[in-house]
Amino acid sequence: MRILTAGESHGPYMVAILEGFPKGVKIEEKFIDQELKRRMSGLGRGKRMQIEKDKVEILAGLRNKYTLGSPIAVAVKNKDTKIFPQKKDNLAPLVIPRPAHADLAGALKYQETDIRNILERASARETVCRVALGAICKQFLLLFGIKIASFTVRVGKVCSTKKPHNISEVIRKGRTSKLNCIDREKERLMAQEIKRAEKDMDSLGGVAEVWIEGVPVGLGSFMSFEKRLDARLSSCLMSIPAVKGVEIGLGFEYAHRRGSKSHDAIEYCKRKGFLHPTNNAGGIEAGISTGSPIVLRVAMKPIATLRKPLDSVNLLTKKSQKASVVRSDTCAIVACGVIAESMSAFVLTEVFLEKFGCDTSREIKANYQAYLKHLKNTLL
Repeated sequence: MRILTAGESHGPYMVAILEGFPKGVKIEEKFIDQELKRRMSGLGRGKRMQIEKDKVEILAGLRNKYTLGSPIAVAVKNKDTKIFPQKKDNLAPLVIPRPAHADLAGALKYQETDIRNILERASARETVCRVALGAICKQFLLLFGIKIASFTVRVGKVCSTKKPHNISEVIRKGRTSKLNCIDREKERLMAQEIKRAEKDMDSLGGVAEVWIEGVPVGLGSFMSFEKRLDARLSSCLMSIPAVKGVEIGLGFEYAHRRGSKSHDAIEYCKRKGFLHPTNNAGGIEAGISTGSPIVLRVAMKPIATLRKPLDSVNLLTKKSQKASVVRSDTCAIVACGVIAESMSAFVLTEVFLEKFGCDTSREIKANYQAYLKHLKNTLL
């Protein structure tokens, strides 16, 4: 599969194309819109989220709600439109780069003196496309009982160590949480942390955890390094703006433990076959899914745009100035989790199609059932 996105943060539309998606999958616009709404939610979001009311328009690739096997094209209209492909705008050039943004590196790379031509594309607004296409992939995965959900485990210095029993708990508790957190006491402290940062005109990052249940054993491969499931997931998760770290299973905790206290033992029972009583590996071993839930974490840096800006330098005069102040969020960790779900859904759909076929949903279902039957009869 392949994803192509286009659009600028304040252009007329954000658009995306999904190529290689199979024929015969029912897609509901309502489900996509719900995912787009989740991306806009969370305590600490800025005024842009009050302006936009994201709704998807499916432009191509479906007929009567079912995919045709052709490229799927979607668009999300920007209400806060300020720049246009053909019409001249009256926006003054931005010449003071903001630290921790694409502003300076992008301006130097593309030999640009108006930073607006850099930030418009580098903006996290582009992720609305990923969430829209991720919602399409989620609807495919649900046909095979694969569910994906995320929850917030850290905001600033406040960290929750509470783990859910299953993905149903994550989804249920997330519905009533402003920070998509399953730990109510820590959520209260996280909210206080965000309010303090907002008062100080500062910003915060955090950590979101993604759980994926229902993934069969055998997705991904160790035969070639680029085929490893953990590598593919990590690559897509690191592509999310502001994400600076990815963990799978115990992640960096592995470095503090001995092997005897780290690795998942193997057991066998007649009803379930081979299994692991623990899941420290996070559902992936040697680049292959184990059948246990896949557990991922993404670390998001604090929002780079500050209302009390850091020192910078004017691109034209080369003199020191404070960085430009552009409307922004205080904390967007909930949105980060939703985007991480979407990128995970894309990767899992891709490896699922590689394993079980990619032309029609009927063919894929038949191959999937045959594979499960083979596992049960010959190995389990």
